[in-house]
Amino acid sequence: MKVQPPQSIPSQVHEEDQIWLTSIWSNLQTKMSAECARIGSRIPYIPVDGHYEDLGEKDIYWWTNGFWPGMLWQMYRATGEMDYRLTAEKVEERLDAALSGFTGLHHDVGFMWLHTAVANYRLTGNPRSKTRGLHAASLLAGRYNPAGQFLRAWNDDPGQNRAGWMIIDCLMNVPLLYWASEETQDPRYRDLAILHTDTVLQTTLRRDGSSNHITIFDPADGSLLDHPGGQGFESGSSWSRGQAWALYGMALGHRHTHNPDYLDAAKRIAHYFIANVSSTGDLPLVDFRAPAEPVVYDTTAAMCAACGLLEIAEAVPAYEQRIYISAAVRMLRATEQQFVNWNPEQDGIVGGGTEAYHGGKQEVPIIYGDYFFIEAVLRLLNRGTHLW
Repeated sequence: MKVQPPQSIPSQVHEEDQIWLTSIWSNLQTKMSAECARIGSRIPYIPVDGHYEDLGEKDIYWWTNGFWPGMLWQMYRATGEMDYRLTAEKVEERLDAALSGFTGLHHDVGFMWLHTAVANYRLTGNPRSKTRGLHAASLLAGRYNPAGQFLRAWNDDPGQNRAGWMIIDCLMNVPLLYWASEETQDPRYRDLAILHTDTVLQTTLRRDGSSNHITIFDPADGSLLDHPGGQGFESGSSWSRGQAWALYGMALGHRHTHNPDYLDAAKRIAHYFIANVSSTGDLPLVDFRAPAEPVVYDTTAAMCAACGLLEIAEAVPAYEQRIYISAAVRMLRATEQQFVNWNPEQDGIVGGGTEAYHGGKQEVPIIYGDYFFIEAVLRLLNRGTHLW
């Protein structure tokens, strides 16, 4: 068979879905314009009674603090409206307090600065933003454990040493290292990203396409010790957002390295994810291997996975694209039908997000669900920008 080059994603979207996406884009412009004016440089997380509090005042180190400016940069790229850019830049400046404070930062500096400083630099060439991004990349590189060849997750809790902990979420942070290598022409950052990804491939992903959330190594010799349950139901279960991090993270690893093993892993995870949501109306449960009751969804997993599926679609030949694009659109449409709030007077777009199986907020709007929803919609419309 002669391999055909990949086609653009919009050309592979059914006409009916294109019409739906056009209406969604109109709704997004109305909603985001109202939110930008109302929220401004506050840093949102989960709305309380329909309105965001300023998480930046409570925890400037919180891992989701970059997603609101990421939404703003996506909207700026799609519309050219300066209010989005100016507001995003104000949030970026607020995050300087986290860089200078340092002690509260951990592996999620990618989430925090890819969508703030690095986005700004990519779209405007701001040299101060480049410096912030390189600062964050150096902090992430400093978490590398050479014995186990992984980037350490989280910081210690009282009474709990996490020096040997690695989590699947970090795959979404390592693109910061690839960017830093490109900017500095220094291969060290890239090498660490690859070493970490290879360790995930060997120790954390399962053969059936599922993934553990947490992997614990002996920090001194790098030996594998445990796979606790983390934010899923239990050890050996299948936390759906963890699967989404793995899916998109491995696809991004392929984008930056062209390593076919990473693409194969992303496709294996994607097929596992698609198979599991097919029995629940294209909406993921919090954990694919949890007991049948209670039924709790996590739309943030769907939104992140949709972006990962579209990333895969850009990497495969045209005859393979349909399965990934169709699955992404189905999840977006199912989520929009059941959980999206288009009321411009209320904060939050995508409801149904769940922080963890045990504890935390369940089936609520969470800011990163909104970010990935916007990224996926704009990608399908060929209006977005790549922030990873």
